[in-house]
Amino acid sequence: MNQFESLLKHVKGLEDDFAKFYDKGNKTAGTRIRKGMQDLKEMAQRIRLDVQNRKNDGA
Repeated sequence: MNQFESLLKHVKGLEDDFAKFYDKGNKTAGTRIRKGMQDLKEMAQRIRLDVQNRKNDGA
């Protein structure tokens, strides 16, 4: 569950940059969003692998 909380914290941390980019047109915030989304992708992949491993170990 710690991984899920970390994922949520990361998403929440991007909230200001989304507002800056979409509402104010701040291009630097867009760069931070892209980086943050790449980090989310990597976090999601780690979680997927962990879930798969736990599922297979329990079978």
